[in-house]
Amino acid sequence: MGEDGRLRAVVALAQGMAAAHTPREFWWAAALGACRGLDGSFGALSVWERDHGRLRVLVNAGERAEGEEEFPDAETYPVHQFPEITEFLHERWAVGGGPSAWVESADAPVATGRVQGLRRRGRACCVVAPVVLHGRAWGELYVARRPGQKPFLRADAEFANVLAAVVAAGIAQAERLEEVRKLAFTDPLTGLANRRAVDARLDEAIERHRADGAVVSLVVCDLNGLKRVNDTHGHAVGDRLLERFGSVLSRCGARLPGALAARLGGDEFCLLAVGPPADEVVAVAEELCVRAAALELGEGVACGVASTGDPIGPLRSARRLFRLADAAQYQAKAARSAKPVVAGRDGTVVRLADAPPGTRDRRRFRDAPPAELPPEP
Repeated sequence: MGEDGRLRAVVALAQGMAAAHTPREFWWAAALGACRGLDGSFGALSVWERDHGRLRVLVNAGERAEGEEEFPDAETYPVHQFPEITEFLHERWAVGGGPSAWVESADAPVATGRVQGLRRRGRACCVVAPVVLHGRAWGELYVARRPGQKPFLRADAEFANVLAAVVAAGIAQAERLEEVRKLAFTDPLTGLANRRAVDARLDEAIERHRADGAVVSLVVCDLNGLKRVNDTHGHAVGDRLLERFGSVLSRCGARLPGALAARLGGDEFCLLAVGPPADEVVAVAEELCVRAAALELGEGVACGVASTGDPIGPLRSARRLFRLADAAQYQAKAARSAKPVVAGRDGTVVRLADAPPGTRDRRRFRDAPPAELPPEP
């Protein structure tokens, strides 16, 4: 391949990774782009897990051998079985050597782990290029050729170094984007999800409910006594109370598989669950109330629950589920209830949530447009 061809390969690799929307798409684009750039038949991207002392394969792209999965769940190799990795990680790299790709051949006289792998999978040769991120060995890019193709040469290894550097740059960019995404969807004080994350997840949950009837439940909480704590002990103590309640919410929410724990803002929190029956969600809300009441300096929590598993009427939008849970939470606060109030099980909550804006007892409802349903007589 000439210089123009290699330049096109670099551009194609970078464009493929940039177009990826998920980690798997990114891994696949990196492995396949390198495979094509080196005129290989197979490509893989692996990460070195230092804490476990192993190489874990993220993706196998191209012509896979029997038993090779595209995205393997448990394809790992102990580092000690590969002397060249050990050398790179602990010897040459430690004394200032730079990352450098190398070539292995199935007909090599010494049957290293790589050579054995080539023979076992019917491949003729491979080139392995370390992927270095932030000055540390991150993993490796692996490209192989089938029998009948030309063997890899030193020039191919040098180009593999270039492709590995492009992959490393793509990984760094993906990490920065992920960090931005986390900041955009995370409450900075508690580390829980924020309102933006809840809105996005709730819209997806409602679509799933419409598609397959999955139960969607929302628990809305108002932490009692925060203003008193702030006024009496200072905002730093109030922030610690919010953090402690956030931990309690997260711990209780863990009982509901896949539940999202979030701080909506101020003293308001919520749990969003998709799948578990309404009774399980109510049981978790009850535990949450008990644990919140035991927090030092706190005054418990007002908790409302709205679930499609209860008789709450037609659910035409995510906003209505929020209004129902908010109305239930308001009822709990007004009654100073030590237990959650559940929409559809308390006769006044649905009427309160569906009443026209001017007649609602609640001081406000989140993003509330005109009522979607006429008020009950």
